[in-house]
Amino acid sequence: MEFDHLVPRSLGGPTTESNLWLACSFCNDHKSNRFLIVDPKTGSNVRIFNPRLQKWVEHFAWSEGATRIDGTTATGRATVAALQLNRPGLVLARRLWVAAGWHPPQD
Repeated sequence: MEFDHLVPRSLGGPTTESNLWLACSFCNDHKSNRFLIVDPKTGSNVRIFNPRLQKWVEHFAWSEGATRIDGTTATGRATVAALQLNRPGLVLARRLWVAAGWHPPQD
């Protein structure tokens, strides 16, 4: 995990607690310096999911035995697509976590 700026520093985002989140390095690489991303369903630009201000359950749902993440809103769909949250390695890891009883989270 690494710290990432929700609004990138290159776009004027401050290095303050309210603008930082923990992201895996692969997700951070996919996010790059964006905070506006495209909803694949509507083609509109939306802000990336902000875990400090938004609730996961309001934008995402588990599918396929809790191994895949589905976006249920424009923000959710765009975040899943932009961060590639269903890339094969993550889906496999979730499958193993489910088998071990560690997943999905109960929040």
